[in-house]
Amino acid sequence: MAQAYERFRPGYPAELLDTVLAYAGRPIRTALEIGAGTGKATRLFARPGIAVTATDPDGAMLAELRRHVPAGVRTVRAAFEQMRPDDGYELVYAAAALHWTDPEGRWSRMAALVEPGGVFASFGGPVQLTDPALAEAVRAARAPFLDSDDVRSPDGTPPDHPMQWPGTELQRSEWFTDVRQFVIERRLTMSARDYVGHLSTVSAYLELPAAEREQVYQRIERVLPEQVGVTADIIGHLARRRPGR
Repeated sequence: MAQAYERFRPGYPAELLDTVLAYAGRPIRTALEIGAGTGKATRLFARPGIAVTATDPDGAMLAELRRHVPAGVRTVRAAFEQMRPDDGYELVYAAAALHWTDPEGRWSRMAALVEPGGVFASFGGPVQLTDPALAEAVRAARAPFLDSDDVRSPDGTPPDHPMQWPGTELQRSEWFTDVRQFVIERRLTMSARDYVGHLSTVSAYLELPAAEREQVYQRIERVLPEQVGVTADIIGHLARRRPGR
């Protein structure tokens, strides 16, 4: 699975780092990544001057991460719920990983990891076929196995709401303030095989029995041309840890 994540998940553009640093409004020297996976975001944030600690509960993911990140990146094998606060980080971020965390006590645990006045960032987004006709063909191909492959909002926020999750939870949290949402638009082209490979890393497909997964992947690839255009917008949320909490 780690190799599939590395091969098929898109990386992150420099604009994302610029957006987070502009929001911080001051130099960031220490950062903690929650659920780092193979380090697609780690590579962006481990720039000179930022000491990144990358965490993930999967040892295979961290082994793959170490192959691609600067030598100075510290790695810790641990789930978010196992992390213990130390002196606090100036930035804590999660790249397409926050929905895996336990909602019970999520924000008090997060606040314990972010120093007062520090920044929390979460970002990610689906990779979707840009052509509506192709998207409908894929929907029909997967229908015997899946009604939808969307990652549903953990707090039930509808997709047309102006503030999406986790911004909705951050707005209700006593620990964070100055909540902002941003979008970075991306249009990519990939082979049909790579698109199906990406689907193999999506939770809706991972939850299917193995035999069904192989069937649905074959059905989807048969309805696609050799190359497909995808929309891979990054939807991000930023918040600041309240001082004095």
